[in-house]
Amino acid sequence: MIRYFAGHPTAANLLMALILIFGISSFDSLKRETFPDIPPNKIQIQMVYPGASAEDVEEALCRRIENAVDNVIDATEISCESRQGMATAVVEMREGGSFDGMLAEIKTEIDAIDDFPTDAEAPVVRQLDLSNFVTSLALAGPMSVSDLKAYGDLLKTRLQRINGVSEIHLKGFSDHQIRIELRAQTLRRFGLSVADIARVVGNQSVERPAGTVEGEERDILLRFDDARRSPADFARLVVVGGESGAALRLGDIARITDRFENPENRIIFNGQRAAMLQISKGRNADTLDVIKDIRSFVAEERAKAPSGVEIAVTQDISSIVSDRLNMLMRNGASGLALVLITLSLFFSLRFSFWVAMGLPVSFAGALYCMAQFGLSIDMITMVALLIAIGILVDDAIVIAENIAAHHQTGKDNLSAVIDGTREVAPGVLASIATTVFVFGPLAFLSGDIGNILKVLPVVLILTLVFSMIEAFMILPNHLSHSLSAHETTDRKKRGDRLRARVNDGAMWLRDRVVGPIVDAAVEWRYLTVGVAIMMLLVSLSMIAGGTLKFRAFPDLDGDVIEARLLMPQGTPLRQTRDVVKRLTDALARVDKEFSPGQPENRKLIRNVAVHYSKNIDAFETGPHVATVSVDLLNAETRTTKLDDILARWRAETGSPPGVVSLKFTDFTLGPGGRAFDIRLRGDDLAELGAASREMKSWLSAYRGAFDVTDDLRPGKPEIRIALRERALALGLEAGAVAAQLRAAFFGQTAAEIQIGPESYEIDVRLDARDKSNLADLEHFAVTAPNGSAVPLGVITTLDRSRGYSRINRIDGVKTVTIQGDVDSRLGN
Repeated sequence: MIRYFAGHPTAANLLMALILIFGISSFDSLKRETFPDIPPNKIQIQMVYPGASAEDVEEALCRRIENAVDNVIDATEISCESRQGMATAVVEMREGGSFDGMLAEIKTEIDAIDDFPTDAEAPVVRQLDLSNFVTSLALAGPMSVSDLKAYGDLLKTRLQRINGVSEIHLKGFSDHQIRIELRAQTLRRFGLSVADIARVVGNQSVERPAGTVEGEERDILLRFDDARRSPADFARLVVVGGESGAALRLGDIARITDRFENPENRIIFNGQRAAMLQISKGRNADTLDVIKDIRSFVAEERAKAPSGVEIAVTQDISSIVSDRLNMLMRNGASGLALVLITLSLFFSLRFSFWVAMGLPVSFAGALYCMAQFGLSIDMITMVALLIAIGILVDDAIVIAENIAAHHQTGKDNLSAVIDGTREVAPGVLASIATTVFVFGPLAFLSGDIGNILKVLPVVLILTLVFSMIEAFMILPNHLSHSLSAHETTDRKKRGDRLRARVNDGAMWLRDRVVGPIVDAAVEWRYLTVGVAIMMLLVSLSMIAGGTLKFRAFPDLDGDVIEARLLMPQGTPLRQTRDVVKRLTDALARVDKEFSPGQPENRKLIRNVAVHYSKNIDAFETGPHVATVSVDLLNAETRTTKLDDILARWRAETGSPPGVVSLKFTDFTLGPGGRAFDIRLRGDDLAELGAASREMKSWLSAYRGAFDVTDDLRPGKPEIRIALRERALALGLEAGAVAAQLRAAFFGQTAAEIQIGPESYEIDVRLDARDKSNLADLEHFAVTAPNGSAVPLGVITTLDRSRGYSRINRIDGVKTVTIQGDVDSRLGN
């Protein structure tokens, strides 16, 4: 094979041209990602149970879901998280299972459950990880909250037209409501309850088809339309009418407002109320193409946005992909240039050029195969290509040097390239085989980390395969034409003094330095072996002693950092805002300190967004959690390390009082996660809580361990209400009393209406001024069947208790997870 390609006039050129053409043409079909795609292996089941505590959710929802899914064939682990008002179960598939079959089976089992609570919403079963987050758009400006949300919905509709965008979530708002609030005194005066008003509102605000009038000439559709769509419309609604024609209108007894349900669901971007559009792409879309289209879209929208409205790209992860891709291109180009320069010191420029061409040819072949196998250009495949650069150059130089050595003995060009290539072929093949054996086992790793790392040996081996094709089939032919007759004469006769001096220096180094050392090593062979063993032991001791650090996954120096705040359950929004202000003030001082050292005096901090009711580490929502997200100057531009910024921010903030957890971290990418997770399992939550507290204290004592937390935390204080026996004498039953309490204190949805693209809930509840303390609860009037009002404290007992904010179960057993981080300078 070597002789055929070396002697054929066109075969080698044709093969090289085909590899380059296929490689270059396939580049556009390769998608660019942050990390390789992980095959789907998790299914989520989510149910909403409004107003229920974590314990209620566990008993009413999680146990039923677990029992239903427990017999699914391909399920290997079932976890169910119970928190206030919601249950989230995740089913993980075993290795080699059928994902589509498991998804269909789970849907069937969940649909068969018929004893969920009546107040619980229908379960939602979906596949996780269908899309990949790309970036967010922040919309901020001097407009009302309703107008801001409407503008966000408008841009969301336009963004969905961009090719590759699969999901867009509008954040910063809760459900839109028309809220009807009633005073307790007014209800008692007219003998009404909140449930009565909700029923009237629902019955009096109706819109539905009513049939067809079938005429001789045409048919006419009938539609009953008496729906209210604004607070003014609801204020005119008659709730009580007398025989004399007198009417009691809703506006006379209620306060009616257009508002959002939860005031803590808000985002502040650079000091202004904002809407945040979180954009994800499909699995087959290219990250850099999508972000390019988004930036073009933002430029167009800025030009026609209302005055004072800011549209900004934030949390842009594509910069990591583009920076690493540029690094690969720079390293490849610099490696190619260095090979040419180095080889030209020993050989002719033409000879050096064909040796260096092995690099682009091997890369082109690897890229073509990557496109055929569905691989992407990402952080891991780029690492594989970077590793391959050094291996490819070494093999090409070995072959080229040996061919030149054979030619200098007087052999003709064809004989020199054939004999020189064949002589070193076993060594080159052994070198490549060693690399394959070292990296190959990574392809057989399992789990998320395995799915990420297994592409590295695949890409590396593909590159090495094409390097062998280039080295044994293409390179010999080109070198046979590059060897001149003058190569057999003394180099100094060619007039190339620099090349002659370099060659003489290399010969002197070989004969006077390297040669004697090799001879001594052979002569003192036992000493040589002993030194090698000693170096091996020193290397192992560096790992065992902790000098060489270990990390499960490398840190990426990205452009986004976060502070995740968790306050005790029940903390009002104003206290959370005070701590957030302390964080942002500290951040401003950090910016002032580091910005003067940045290139061109650019500001280190570009954007600051405060997400209330969000903390991905806490697994909770509400006014007691918040996340401060910061966009930094690009990692390739700024002169300050990410760890230094985080450490300085942490030091400037200090220890705010009353905080359960405050974590400073970078925006998480990939499957790395926390440095350690420890699960404690048992049936008694009190014992699990005590064990977790003891273990947290023990772990926190280790040097370098920080942000040690657990997911078993106290929930909001509770008051448990039970009926007295005397309630039955008044004709009151537990179900009726519970329904009136829920309608008054939690609210009752009377109807849902559609206004343009947005859905509104018509929520009826007791006025906030009449449910601010326990005295209001005890004096709450329960309406008896005869219309009389009975104070709640007379017919019930009230017991105080405190549950948990979140209960997690794995395979049917209560579980507490302890998580923590380790200083990156110390390793894991």
